Amino acid sequence: MTIIVCIKQVPARESHLRPAGGWVEEADLSYEINEPDAFALEEGLRLKEQHGGETVVLSAGPARVVQTIREALAKGADRAIHLEHENPRAFSPLETARFMADAIAGEKPDLVLTGLQSDDLGYGHTGVILAELLGLPHATIVMQVEVRDGALRVKRELEGGWFQHVEMPLPALLTIQSGIGALRYATLMGIKKARTKEIRRVPLEAGPGDAGFQVERVSLPARSKATRLFDGSPQEAAAQLVEKLKFEARVL
Repeated sequence: MTIIVCIKQVPARESHLRPAGGWVEEADLSYEINEPDAFALEEGLRLKEQHGGETVVLSAGPARVVQTIREALAKGADRAIHLEHENPRAFSPLETARFMADAIAGEKPDLVLTGLQSDDLGYGHTGVILAELLGLPHATIVMQVEVRDGALRVKRELEGGWFQHVEMPLPALLTIQSGIGALRYATLMGIKKARTKEIRRVPLEAGPGDAGFQVERVSLPARSKATRLFDGSPQEAAAQLVEKLKFEARVL
């Protein structure tokens, strides 16, 4: 099966962000793969190992994005498509999805995977818009994927600790939740092979109607602390604490 995984390069989480007008000062930032997209990549590689085929990564951005693409190739992706543009933030999720749909259409994939949302802008719209443009059935906030007889069975995370199991045909598009599986590291052999794997470059040319969004102002989040008290017996309080750590803090 052919699996397309859409990945995005975002500022590293440990980067020191400084507001600079309509965005953050990027001169000293380091970059990494968007966390939900890393889990989407892992799921794409796992499914390829189980069912055969190839995994193709797709990413939009300036020349520095090649670093993140090479990382995905080193982990096991077979080839890549780089949508080249110096400022992909100039595009709305709809415009971004249109560019991605154009690049994906010729690939005729069996499955398209995206992360749930990006760590920098966090719109969470691109994946579902892309599914609509491609005419594919889709499911969001996916925590588990099974391929059965040419169809999918997925587990979706809902609110309050509830889950939903959905069966859907292939081809399809899924937006993957962080934590779906353990992330792999690139091996030395994988890093060497990544140097020779294909990266197809597609320059993006925005038309006059592609102004997209414009961020007016950014600011650092206010620092705040909160105390939560649990009532009941020690056993009841411990059960409430485990629930909060699992479903709100997501550290268990």
